[in-house]
Amino acid sequence: MNPANSRQDLGFLGENIACAYLERKGYEILTRRFRYGRAEIDIIAQKGHTLVFIEVKTRRHEEFGYPEESVKKPKKDKLRTAAAGFLSQQKKKFSDIRFDILSIIFKSENNFEVAHFEDAF
Repeated sequence: MNPANSRQDLGFLGENIACAYLERKGYEILTRRFRYGRAEIDIIAQKGHTLVFIEVKTRRHEEFGYPEESVKKPKKDKLRTAAAGFLSQQKKKFSDIRFDILSIIFKSENNFEVAHFEDAF
């Protein structure tokens, strides 16, 4: 089973799956791969009046733990920095913001499991 040939391909595939999942759940995707300095946010979406910064973690298996477990303090700090940069560029005000993690684990080539952790940190 090889859902993607490289780590980068796997990440991009995971982001595509995440966007489709979020859209089915009523989210509007505002941007993908937003960069601010050395920090990047995989997906920025809106649901109602809430702005959501989403980190997507995709794995081929659970052998080394669940994908969401890899989002440690340094990554969270970078996400917060990028989020502040995004917000500083916006004219629109949001009543609420939050940080979510979307975890994707491939069970086989066309079979995957999605876990959505809202307000993860």
